[in-house]
Amino acid sequence: MTEQQDPSARQNEREEVNAGADAATFEEGAAEMEVDSGIAEHSAGDLSKLLEQARAKADEHFQQMVRAHAELDNLKKRHARDLENAHKFALDKFVAELLGVRDSLELGHNAAQDPAADVNKLREGTELTLKMLGDAMAKFGVEQIDPINQPFNPEFHQAMSMQPRADVPPNTVVAVVQKGYTLNGRLVRPAMVLVSQAANPGP
Repeated sequence: MTEQQDPSARQNEREEVNAGADAATFEEGAAEMEVDSGIAEHSAGDLSKLLEQARAKADEHFQQMVRAHAELDNLKKRHARDLENAHKFALDKFVAELLGVRDSLELGHNAAQDPAADVNKLREGTELTLKMLGDAMAKFGVEQIDPINQPFNPEFHQAMSMQPRADVPPNTVVAVVQKGYTLNGRLVRPAMVLVSQAANPGP
């Protein structure tokens, strides 16, 4: 017959076993917590590094945007300044060409003041000045419209009156009162002309 154990002793043994199990469980839990804590600390460090990198990239992109905006603003200002200068000084070269014409006119005018002036020389000087002016105008696309003996063209001619003429076909320019001009093919001023019409038949 086995020896009967004291109930209190059995209770103590059970408590010791349970306490040992609880201790083992606690140690395992503590070890797991240490591992989790290490992982958490490692992850926090990685996140902090990534955050710093993202901030650095954002700062870099912001600086690039500021520089691009400044460059665009400077480009707009330079374009506006160039456009203003283009409007201001568009006639600069044309004016330079006209200065020689004015000089020639002044010389001719001064020479004409002399009572003993040679008319033939004045005429030659005037013809030379007119040629200089025509060359300067042609250089910049200004062309003269002198349609004498040409068919009347309402796009470039303005009829001042009609003349019955039997020696030329009707609608022919028979006289130019004032010459016209075009600029690069666009009409600036029409030529003022007299135009022929069919002669009245005799009685």
